[in-house]
Amino acid sequence: MFDDLLGRTELKERIEELESETRHLERQLSAEQERRADAAHARQQAEERVNRLEDQIAGLEGKLDKPETEQSLSVRHEERLRGDRLSEVLTRLESVETEPEGALSAVVEDSLPAEVTDLLGDRAALVSRAAPCVFFGDDAGLVSVVLEPPLLPDAHVTWDDHFAFDRAWFEPTGSFAFALVRSDLFALGEYEGRERVSLTGFETDVKSNHSKGGFSQGRFERIREGQIADHVERCLAAVEQTDADRLIVVGERTVLGKFKPHADATRTVDATGDPEAALAEAFHDFWTTRLSSV
Repeated sequence: MFDDLLGRTELKERIEELESETRHLERQLSAEQERRADAAHARQQAEERVNRLEDQIAGLEGKLDKPETEQSLSVRHEERLRGDRLSEVLTRLESVETEPEGALSAVVEDSLPAEVTDLLGDRAALVSRAAPCVFFGDDAGLVSVVLEPPLLPDAHVTWDDHFAFDRAWFEPTGSFAFALVRSDLFALGEYEGRERVSLTGFETDVKSNHSKGGFSQGRFERIREGQIADHVERCLAAVEQTDADRLIVVGERTVLGKFKPHADATRTVDATGDPEAALAEAFHDFWTTRLSSV
């Protein structure tokens, strides 16, 4: 009664209406935020799928561009070499002796040397397919092999009475530093040959997925990019502190470019785990040579 006299009843009804409207709007906002988060996640998945399909298309287009004779060619034997097996194969190559200028050693980058084409004919296309690589062949056709070493020297061609190469192209020798860089992990080891003598490593908490609700996808991406940038700066500072004569840096393609001015060699690798385990995996992958008998 007093509420009616004082006009409170109408006010209370209006408050209830506004509260009801507010709850309705909050539900709409929550649904919209969830929809945007789902859309952002779907977009990320779609982009990854597109990248994979583009890689497949590029590979198929490359095959279409090749002459039919080249497409029909295949290597006689293929093997991934590392450790003792790699050393054994290199020793065999060193033991080959021929008449003067009977052994051809060719470091191939982009264009195929005429000497390789003259020696192999149509099968020279297999060497071109493996480039960048090193080709070893003799004029009697007893040896015809391609090796894809971790460290490739500048392109050159040599005819001699033996195969000319440096084991340092294929195996870890001397003192050097080897670093693995990911957007959320860093590991740096100093080595004497294959033996690691020191290890520095750390991980950074970098946002990986945009959760439903909360801030926008754009803000999430800016925060993530900032976290990665700070992590990379910390990695660069660690790399600059090493006094090793040689530095090899491997890791994610998206961050590797920052380290090319500081490194003697770089390569993209997939290595996971904690810093020590990831570094061991990356080291193992990097110092692997693929052999193809052509």
